[in-house]
Amino acid sequence: MEPNPLWISPDVFNGLIEHARLLAAGLLLVPGFLALLVEGLTRKAKPPAAAEPARRAAEQGHLDSAERLGSARERPPAPPSDTAAGEQPAPTPERQLEPEPRSESGPAPVVEPARPSVEPDSVAAPSKAISLRARLARTSETLVGRLGGILNGRKVDAALIEELEMALFTADMGVATAESLLNRVKKEAMGSDADRVRKILRDSILEKLLRVEETRTESISGSGPHVILVLGVNGSGKTTTIGKLAARFSAQGKVVILGAGDTFRAAAIDQLQVWGERVGCQVIAGKPGGDPAAVAFDTVKTAIATKADVAIIDTAGRLQTKKPLMEELGKIARVLGRDIPEAPHETLLVLDSNTGQNAISQTRLFAEVTRLTGLVLTKLDGSAKGGVIVGLADEFGIPVHFVGVGEGIEDLRDFRAEEFVDALFGED
Repeated sequence: MEPNPLWISPDVFNGLIEHARLLAAGLLLVPGFLALLVEGLTRKAKPPAAAEPARRAAEQGHLDSAERLGSARERPPAPPSDTAAGEQPAPTPERQLEPEPRSESGPAPVVEPARPSVEPDSVAAPSKAISLRARLARTSETLVGRLGGILNGRKVDAALIEELEMALFTADMGVATAESLLNRVKKEAMGSDADRVRKILRDSILEKLLRVEETRTESISGSGPHVILVLGVNGSGKTTTIGKLAARFSAQGKVVILGAGDTFRAAAIDQLQVWGERVGCQVIAGKPGGDPAAVAFDTVKTAIATKADVAIIDTAGRLQTKKPLMEELGKIARVLGRDIPEAPHETLLVLDSNTGQNAISQTRLFAEVTRLTGLVLTKLDGSAKGGVIVGLADEFGIPVHFVGVGEGIEDLRDFRAEEFVDALFGED
């Protein structure tokens, strides 16, 4: 008889039963394990127990604040506690909640277009807090500072003279003026020390400038208006100088009329009209591109009719050849003299000191076509070429009436030779 292939011995059968029992027990443990795993993950996600009361308190605080805010909107504030007994408290207006603060970066205020630097308050109370020495610092450094580096305790000899010659020739005084200063040092200071050279140069420059210093009494007399014709190339500060002169005369109680004779530059007409508005004086202007002589004629006519004290007339600032310039200025002078034979009483040439020796060339051209009665040197505060004023004084001998050392009205100052030289050499 063959054995049954499905027959299992008792030992094997008992082993299978034991494995099945253990497997069943393990399956019973799986749900519990899974439950423990889920509980652990849940505990990690929850906030600590100690933080829970704080969170709940914060939530409650927000709710309380919202309730109080709502109450403030719905109820008026309680009447004062010191109201007398039996007295009806005065009705209290409903409290208005303060508007939320706006960001400072809101819409910007409307700003007027840039205009010439004019401070009307300065007309009445000019301030000279900044000294002329501070204004001339760059020119002083260029000229006197360079001289100090050359001298530096040395005795005057041929080598020093050669270095001094180079310094003077590059100081924008002009060749003739530099040579005259150098010759005087050679004549009076050979073998001397630095202090002697410094004194000779200072005294020589002062002598040249004293010859062109002219005291202005500002007294304007006569039966008619005092007529001032102002010349200068574009960019010299001519129109601004006219505005400052108008402010100066107005502050003295004089009636001023301005003539916008620079008809070839529309910006000059606009600029002069702005000055007229701010200073408070009438401006006579023609059409852009019109005849400057016609504007000069109308200005004088108006000045006579209104009994003005001063008439200041602007002119074209173009760089021109001598012949057209002579013709134009000659025509203006003839027109001014029709009603006032002595006019123009003054003819001022405005020069930008930053142009250096080019200012000497400009003066030579204008002096050939008209009689200049005075010079105005502008922009000295930002220039390292202020030494040109010495060359102008030495070559032409034309009085220097004003120097411009800043943008304020008070910065158009009367020229004082000794004050200028003291500032140039760093002396108080």
